[in-house]
Amino acid sequence: MDATSFVVFLSSVLFVIGALGVLLRRNALLIFMSVELMLNAANLAFVAFAQRWAHLTGQVFVFFVMTVAAAEVAVGLALIVTIFRTKRSTNVDDLAQLRG
Repeated sequence: MDATSFVVFLSSVLFVIGALGVLLRRNALLIFMSVELMLNAANLAFVAFAQRWAHLTGQVFVFFVMTVAAAEVAVGLALIVTIFRTKRSTNVDDLAQLRG
């Protein structure tokens, strides 16, 4: 098993852990962290494939994903803080009451 295969395997394991976190957790902050873990796993795979085939394209995609993740952090944390201030909970099941 070469280094690229190991890194891709690690990336897939991290992505699965993040997906399970999104599916199984009820706390909005933990779901948010799981989504970030999935984005970082995708970044790791991009870098591994870029290194394997000696192209910079994968690393350029990483910068785009990091930009989207930074915007997601800003908006997501603002939403979580606002919901916590109004509901006093970050439980996703409690958010169903916000429907109109």
